[in-house]
Amino acid sequence: MKKIFTIAFLALGLLSTVPASAQSALKFGLKGGLNVTDMHFDSEVFDKSNQAGWFIGPTIKLTLPIVGLSFDASALYDYKSAKINNETTNEEQKVKQQSIDVPINVRYAIGLGSEASVFLFTGPQFGFNVGDKEYKWNDTSSYKLKNSNFSWNVGLGFTLLKHLQISGNYNIACGSTADLTYLKAAEQVLGQGTGLKKKSRNNSWQIALAYYF
Repeated sequence: MKKIFTIAFLALGLLSTVPASAQSALKFGLKGGLNVTDMHFDSEVFDKSNQAGWFIGPTIKLTLPIVGLSFDASALYDYKSAKINNETTNEEQKVKQQSIDVPINVRYAIGLGSEASVFLFTGPQFGFNVGDKEYKWNDTSSYKLKNSNFSWNVGLGFTLLKHLQISGNYNIACGSTADLTYLKAAEQVLGQGTGLKKKSRNNSWQIALAYYF
């Protein structure tokens, strides 16, 4: 949480130094949407369903004095949930992931008249886990979320009436989102008690609606 507050204070400090002539190009808004996350495991021991979730939070957009070029940044509360089945114990567990996500995108827009435009965007996203850190089925397996994650966004959007924005993007995880630790049935029978750790990586499709004041 300390990292999140530090980033927020730095952002406010930078905004306070922006000259008045540039502030007219800076717009504040609210952004929310839905996501579907494809969970990738490097082991076949766990079956899973796709994660479904939602996100919401404040956003800003800065238009540069270069035709079509702008930046946006957001601070989004993101909630995801999924059902994971442990084939070894035939036990199902609902896993929830709660995080504060900070996407920072560079955008290039093409005008479709005075009231609409289409834009492409891409950029990094930083995620900070603010929910439960670990889920345990029993002594045979556990699912532990990372404290922070780094990913990359690529997407397409539309701006209507200069204020309303609709966008869709694919978020690509650049590192593991969680660690899976489990014991295979054969190892339990032999009494070896050897834990095997595997990685989980979550990529997301996201659809978002934003309104800039």
